[in-house]
Amino acid sequence: MKFAHIAVPACLAFVVTAASPASAQTAETSFFVTSNGIGNGGNLGGLAGADNHCQTLAQAAGFGAPKTWRAYLSTQAADGKPAVNARDRIGTGPWKNVKGVVVAKDVADLHSAGNVLTKQTALSEKGEPINGRGDTPNRHDILTGSQPDGTAFAAGEDHTCKNWTSSTQGAAMLGHSDRIGLRDDDASKSWNSSHPSRGPDGGCSQADLKTTGGDGLLYCFATN
Repeated sequence: MKFAHIAVPACLAFVVTAASPASAQTAETSFFVTSNGIGNGGNLGGLAGADNHCQTLAQAAGFGAPKTWRAYLSTQAADGKPAVNARDRIGTGPWKNVKGVVVAKDVADLHSAGNVLTKQTALSEKGEPINGRGDTPNRHDILTGSQPDGTAFAAGEDHTCKNWTSSTQGAAMLGHSDRIGLRDDDASKSWNSSHPSRGPDGGCSQADLKTTGGDGLLYCFATN
């Protein structure tokens, strides 16, 4: 009986110790790619709907509140409202993925060649890689509506599916989460500004997003 009394707490101590590193990494998570999209093409319910999607997935994964999660999305000036830059929405960094890897130290680093976003580090909230070029299906097209420096496009040609409210009109600028494209140039390797969406319906339907290798996925960053 004495042996059994000692063995039980020892076993429990082992379990707690083994789980601690993973729990610590989860608590420090401040960046992920959504494992799934909202499912309505470029209509995300505006920035608020996209942010809520990030917050909901983070909460389900165990690292939601008290953190505030924001989608990396820009909007263009329209209807008297000014443009919003994705880079201004996401806090100051540094940002770590679910495995504890720092993908960028700050906003400047994130938008430089020095960030370490790749298929191996741009992981979902579940800690899984996102299918990229060569996988079936390819899902590496991430909605951003942004220029390479993280700023919004000028008013005029739509790059944001009517500021993330339309699945029938416009187009969306996309980034490649795996940094791989059809060509060996900066655009094909861009994580946030590779090419606009396109398809039979114009570029903003769910089917359109899948045409070039997407699924309506988002980059999510914790602002605090």
